[in-house]
Amino acid sequence: MELLLLALLCLHILKTEAVVGTWCYRTQKCEQPHCEDPPRWHQVSLACKGDRQSPVNIVTRNVVHDKSLQPLTFEGYNVKDAAKWTLENNGHTVKVTLSASPKVGGGGLKRKYKAVEFHLHWGVPGEPQNIPGSEHSIDGEKYPMELHVVHIREDVSDVTEAKKTPDGLAVLAFFVKADEENKNYATLLSELENIRYKGESVKVDALPLSYLLPPEEDLGRYYRYEGSLTSPDCYEGVIWTVFEKPVELSLPQLSQFAALHFDGKNSTAMTENFRPVQPLNGRTVLWSGAGITLPTAKLLLLALALSCTLSSL
Repeated sequence: MELLLLALLCLHILKTEAVVGTWCYRTQKCEQPHCEDPPRWHQVSLACKGDRQSPVNIVTRNVVHDKSLQPLTFEGYNVKDAAKWTLENNGHTVKVTLSASPKVGGGGLKRKYKAVEFHLHWGVPGEPQNIPGSEHSIDGEKYPMELHVVHIREDVSDVTEAKKTPDGLAVLAFFVKADEENKNYATLLSELENIRYKGESVKVDALPLSYLLPPEEDLGRYYRYEGSLTSPDCYEGVIWTVFEKPVELSLPQLSQFAALHFDGKNSTAMTENFRPVQPLNGRTVLWSGAGITLPTAKLLLLALALSCTLSSL
């Protein structure tokens, strides 16, 4: 009898700890009142209260132009892998686990990083302009959605091992705006109906990762800072690259995310799955400024040529 009571007590403690240790977004609180929403994520992981947290609001007048931030080099981004990707509703977002490991380097990065997955954050899919959901913001302005391509150091095997180093992860962040239809996303978006609920996943044909991003020639302008993952465990050691050029999706395409739920059937719709901006705490946001000097130089050359022509008349 005593053993049974002890077992029941242990089970109760484990259940209590599980409730306390569950993190969620603000929109889940009504359905899961015991979960920890963003202001209380430090109850789940102390790192969430650190001084190098993400996302941040990028104030353009305060960024520092760094000439060393040249365009990044993308390896394998234009290659379609033979193996399928895994598209999953993990209860917080749509996560796509890659089957190959395209790499990124250059652009001020001290080493190469390999891509392992990408996911998205959004506001309310049916009202992307009124309730935008990008995590980062530019001068206080947010976009409807944000795409994160997560990379780990090329010399480690997985995210767990990458977190053992201070610069273990590099995330490429792309804003998503409501504009033209993006046919490259059609296959992925059509599968959202099949992963409505937490834990559901499907295999999809892989795409060249570059198909989901703006053209490479438009990726020379970006912001760089050191931060963290934007959900628990809020690991600090992430090199962020936030691109100016956004991805485009149409309003009907954005609305397809309305099919998703945080949990099982009849659970809360998956909306506003973003973390509010965090204090910079003295950190510097660098700006590549690529593409700015060339047009100016062309204008100067044009003016010089015109001056020479006029003087010869």
